[in-house]
Formats: sequence, C-alpha cells, structure tokens
Amino acid sequence: MSKIRWSNYMIKKKYNSEQIIRLLRQAEVILSHGEHVIRMCKQLGISDATYYKWRKEYGGMEISKVKRLKNLEVENMRLKRAIAELTLSNLILKDVAEGN
Repeated sequence: MSKIRWSNYMIKKKYNSEQIIRLLRQAEVILSHGEHVIRMCKQLGISDATYYKWRKEYGGMEISKVKRLKNLEVENMRLKRAIAELTLSNLILKDVAEGN
C-alpha cells in the first residue's frame, strides 16, 4: 500500500472577495515580471485553474464593486425566495377558493 504524500496535494481554502482581488493583483505584478502562470500560482498557493476562474469572474474589478455585486446577488436570492413563497400562497388560496 502506498503512502499518500500530503505535500503533493493542495488543501482547499476559502477566500473572500477581497482576498481574491488582492491575490489577482499580486498575480498581475508577478506576471508582469515575466514569470510563468504555473510558477506564479505556486507562489500564491493556488491552482492555475483557480487563477483562471478568478480572473474570469473578478478580473479588473475593484473591491467596492465586488462587494456591491455580492450584495446584489444576496438581495436577488432573497427576492426570488419571496416571490416563490407568494406564488405558493397564491396557489393555495386559489385551491381553497375553488373548494379543493
């Protein structure tokens, strides 16, 4: 049975939006000095897939814009939930009114 070498596996970390923006800025600086993406990711402790995903989602955004986007997403989810609850209540009331 082979031993698992934990040093070869990256431990999954959770980053908030501000940390992601800071890491992307650090990545830009490192890459501007001619470093390759793989080495830059290793320096920052992230995978290259994570880097590309973050760059696609947060690239060029400022922290204030990311906070606003996250707040809007939370508000949107809350409103969708409220609409679903009202729609369900409306359907129940229609069934009761029809005598079902």
